[in-house]
Amino acid sequence: MLLRNVVLDDVDAYIRMRCDPDMMKDLGGPLPREGMEEKVQRDVRRAAEDTAWTKMIIPAAAAPSTVAGTVTLWSNQADDHHISEIGWMVLPAFQGQGYGKQAVRTLLEMARKDGRWGPIHAFPATSNLPSNGICRAVGFTFVEEQDLEFAGRVLHTNHWIIDPHTDLT
Repeated sequence: MLLRNVVLDDVDAYIRMRCDPDMMKDLGGPLPREGMEEKVQRDVRRAAEDTAWTKMIIPAAAAPSTVAGTVTLWSNQADDHHISEIGWMVLPAFQGQGYGKQAVRTLLEMARKDGRWGPIHAFPATSNLPSNGICRAVGFTFVEEQDLEFAGRVLHTNHWIIDPHTDLT
């Protein structure tokens, strides 16, 4: 498995992840197809500016065009201060094979080496058992359940936190 920066040609992968009812069931349902090109363009720009890390999960280096999902680290506004937040999505054909956990661990290791992100928060839906399992397995600490807004929807989430410098298992 390897991670690479998002590129403009990743629109199809974004559509398969963000516009699919099954993929988005824990995130309030599918997003509209319209706007996916703009979302990819924003993510490519932020990756080029090094203000957010949007990485495509590539299961095998020998097949670099095969995308298993994404893992992203960004700065987010929460309660009048900035936090570092991580999120991930793994396409159904690649779920249950360890790609999500490996991608999250790899991005956290990159954050530890980079040094600027500080403690990193994750907010998987309380109903998303695999993502909550990744948080536990990688070494996140559970903080609380809380409601958050995502794409104009309110989600009931588990708030997890990890400091990659001290907590990465």
